[in-house]
This record gives sequence, structure tokens and C-alpha cells, in this order.
Amino acid sequence: MTRGLTWLVGFQLLGELVSRVLDLPVPGPIIGMLLLFVVLRRRGTGDDAPVVRASTAVLRHLQLLFVPAGVGVVAYLGVIGEHALAIAVALLGSWLLGLAAVGWTTQGLERLLNRRPGTGAAS
Repeated sequence: MTRGLTWLVGFQLLGELVSRVLDLPVPGPIIGMLLLFVVLRRRGTGDDAPVVRASTAVLRHLQLLFVPAGVGVVAYLGVIGEHALAIAVALLGSWLLGLAAVGWTTQGLERLLNRRPGTGAAS
């Protein structure tokens, strides 16, 4: 378990280092996760690997990581109440933009896949 957690933290730190050195707008843990994914795919790691067992154990308790966010919401409830309209507009706007982006992407992919010979309903 310790070896697997060391892998997870090590790749998170590596991702943070890459993010800061290259001044990327992507968070370090995301880069570290992608690097870990590449390494695990190249090595052909099975389900019994220490990093897989450690990550499975962490995922079992993922709900505990939401506790600090909930405490933050309760602690700043007054500020959230003052800016409720702006927060609601931002949430609704981002939801609509995300919905539109998914719809446009789906339509684009359907058009792309239906143009190929031998695939889709158009053939």
C-alpha cells in the first residue's frame, strides 16, 4: 500500500513540477495523472499492482474528500448569499454552454462518422 501511495504522490509531484517549469495552464495533478496513465499503459500493469491497489483504496473513501468543500460552503454561506444571483447566473450559463458544446460535438462526430463509407446509417 505504501509503495502504491508513493507512486501516486510521486506522479502528482512530477506533474506539478512539469506544470510549473513549463508554465502550463493545466494543474499539476492532472499532468501527473496523465503521466501515470501513460506509464501504466506502457508497462501493462495488472490489477494486482501496488499502485492499482492503493488507488482503489483511495477511491473507496473518495467521499471524505468532499468534506472540506462542504465545510467551506457552510463557512462562507453569508458571502454566497450576498452573491447568490451572480452565482446562479454563472452556474446556469456554464451549464448551458457545456450542454451546447456536448450537443455540437455529438452532431459533428455523427456527421464525421456518417460520411465514411461502410459506417453509420448513411451507407
